[in-house]
Amino acid sequence: MRSLALTLALFSGCAWAAEPVRILFDTDMGNDVDDALALSILHAFESRGEAKILAVTITKDNRWAPPFVDLVNVFYGRGGIPIGIVKNGCTKDDGPYTRVVAQKKRPGGAPLYPHKITADSVVPDAQSVLRKTLAEQPDGSVVIVQTGFSTNLARLLDSAGDAASPLTGRDLVKSKVRLAVLMAGCFSDARPEYNIVNDIPAAKKLFAEWPTPIVASGFEVGETIRHPAARIESDFRHIQDHPIADAYRAYQKMPYDEPLWDPTAALYAVRPDYGYFSLSARGRITVDDKGSTMFTAEAAGTRRYLMVNDRQRARITEAVAGLISEPPQRCR
Repeated sequence: MRSLALTLALFSGCAWAAEPVRILFDTDMGNDVDDALALSILHAFESRGEAKILAVTITKDNRWAPPFVDLVNVFYGRGGIPIGIVKNGCTKDDGPYTRVVAQKKRPGGAPLYPHKITADSVVPDAQSVLRKTLAEQPDGSVVIVQTGFSTNLARLLDSAGDAASPLTGRDLVKSKVRLAVLMAGCFSDARPEYNIVNDIPAAKKLFAEWPTPIVASGFEVGETIRHPAARIESDFRHIQDHPIADAYRAYQKMPYDEPLWDPTAALYAVRPDYGYFSLSARGRITVDDKGSTMFTAEAAGTRRYLMVNDRQRARITEAVAGLISEPPQRCR
């Protein structure tokens, strides 16, 4: 006899719910607002039961990045998500929006967006957060979304066993991670890409030594998919104050259409089978001394990159717009 739950699922037109994708999000939050968009997408997926954000680690070595990540997590009702930050990392400037949004006040002086982490907080090292989080997960269950530099993940590979796990970092990744989705590189031409250039040795190491499959979303993918500025003004009317809309307005003078580099990685990581993207052949990816990425097809390769056509671009644009503006659970 068909169960009531299955009957309701079929009646509603929904497929049987799969287990949420377990996400570790590694980001250079603050350099570009598309990292904020990617984080909001992951929260929307968690609200829908499609994903579970295990932790957020940061490759931008700036004290305002963790408070911003924290306030976004709190805004979505998930203030308990562990946050770690790189030590002695790249890009130490404030960036255009993290400090601005974190310092917004209500008329009485209270923070507009509450957060426990402040610019003066001692934030755990990203490597320790990554190791502890991975050690707690079932084998082969974690998808890593990296939308910043490769610093944290390269250091993870080199890490030794510790209180969280006796495994080396490489063995811990091999045991726990099933896929890494990176916004990194450029596969339409040889141009050096920002996330690669800022830590070339780490990027070289990551593509050469990462022991599980990697899918890369190159510069050419997000560059051709833009978020319409008009959607920022129209899609957030359900709530007076929203940190993602505020970050978007602070990042550049409005109106501007932000390229969706980082959101493509978040979208593919959780919905790889929705037809938003096409995949390259299997192969290997190498990084040269200037920060250019080269793909070589190999039947046994474990590296691929995303490709899009015009129809897919339209679908991605609409999907991202809907996800980033989706009300947090507390507003439903």
